Amino acid sequence: MRSKVYLISGAAALGGLLFGFDIAVINGALVFLRKQFQLSDLQTEVAASGLLLGCVFGASLAGVLSDRFGRKRVLLWSAALFLISSLGAALPRNLSEFTAARLLGGVAIGMESMLSPLYVAEISPARIRGRLVALNQLAIVLGILCAYLVSWLLAGLGESSWRWMFASASLPSLLFLLSFARCPETPRWLIQRADIAGARSVLMLVGSEGDLDGQIREIQETIASERGSLAEVFEPRLRRPLVVAVALAVLQQITGINTILFYGSVIFTERVAGQSAASALWANVLIGFVNLVATVVALAIIDRVGRKPLLLVAAGGMAVSEFCLGLLFWLRPASVVPILALVLSCVVFFAVGLGPGVWVLMSELFPTRIRGRAMSLATISLWIACLILTLTFLSLARAITVTGAFWTYAAVCVVTFLFVWKITPETKGKTLEEIERSWKSGKIPEPASRS
Repeated sequence: MRSKVYLISGAAALGGLLFGFDIAVINGALVFLRKQFQLSDLQTEVAASGLLLGCVFGASLAGVLSDRFGRKRVLLWSAALFLISSLGAALPRNLSEFTAARLLGGVAIGMESMLSPLYVAEISPARIRGRLVALNQLAIVLGILCAYLVSWLLAGLGESSWRWMFASASLPSLLFLLSFARCPETPRWLIQRADIAGARSVLMLVGSEGDLDGQIREIQETIASERGSLAEVFEPRLRRPLVVAVALAVLQQITGINTILFYGSVIFTERVAGQSAASALWANVLIGFVNLVATVVALAIIDRVGRKPLLLVAAGGMAVSEFCLGLLFWLRPASVVPILALVLSCVVFFAVGLGPGVWVLMSELFPTRIRGRAMSLATISLWIACLILTLTFLSLARAITVTGAFWTYAAVCVVTFLFVWKITPETKGKTLEEIERSWKSGKIPEPASRS
């Protein structure tokens, strides 16, 4: 029975693969887009950011839609949007048409980024929930690696190779649509809709441990005690989890990781001496591979070590790496080997902690009835932060130099470390209902003894 919950979680995580692919494919494509459409720095930022504006809209819609129509149905809608966008982004005649297609793909990513971890959290047994939610992050980084590999393999097709890069996403989009159609709705949403028989079937399907009747009663009692309105998200007893979720979502982005994911090829070709488009794309492949390996490590240890220790290690390690990276750009000419080593260091620290840890915590902190709305607020905040970061990196680097930009991101990492250390709770090993009861009692959730 346990294998079925892994298969279901894997199908949901295909949305994460598309998330990662669509986010990262712009990295390799930008080198060719800038030449074909003669883009300025500002236009390049717009081309890279159109997807992220769509993410804000998608995350804004996801909470309300999923609470009304169900987690599964809205995820299927996102799969269809992924398919349409991947084909649309391959066919534009100008920057406006390209941005419109990417905007549509961003809506899909915004919905998936909130709903995939939410779906998995609500369908998973507590003992393995962390690793299953982290599967989505693993799928994201696998999608990033696939995007880098595809970009590198297709770069030889010439200036129009970027069209094939985007079109290639249509195949995994179709796979996501077909495979997730066979997955069940979450038991918590079914109970919220008074479908007790359906919820029992799903709990049995995923190998839920212990007394099923007791679990159903516990979920019913939890749901019955919640009004489920947006106003409830801002009630005093939920202010702390809301602050933690929103702050971590924003800090995860403004630590600067997406400057590497979006502008890596531009940084290597324009800021590091002697680097061609081909060598920059190969460096991206290496970055994607290291990102994948580090995420696998996080997947293996997140339910044993806990969320908080991994977040602390990640924030501290990124602060040191980005400070040193800025120092190397200051000591011109920048050499490719130490630059690449520090970029890889940033990626490793992020992938081990801030990448999966933030998404896991966001999916765990809130009561069932308002989890969709609350996660939507946190995810909207995340995408707004990502949009601002992406829209400003080239301009910031021009205004205060690349060194100043990376030292700014290093300072944000220090703030992140302090926030996690002083304010962020540990949720390892607790059921969603136990976490909710701890907020009601006014006590900060502490790690459970089981792992």
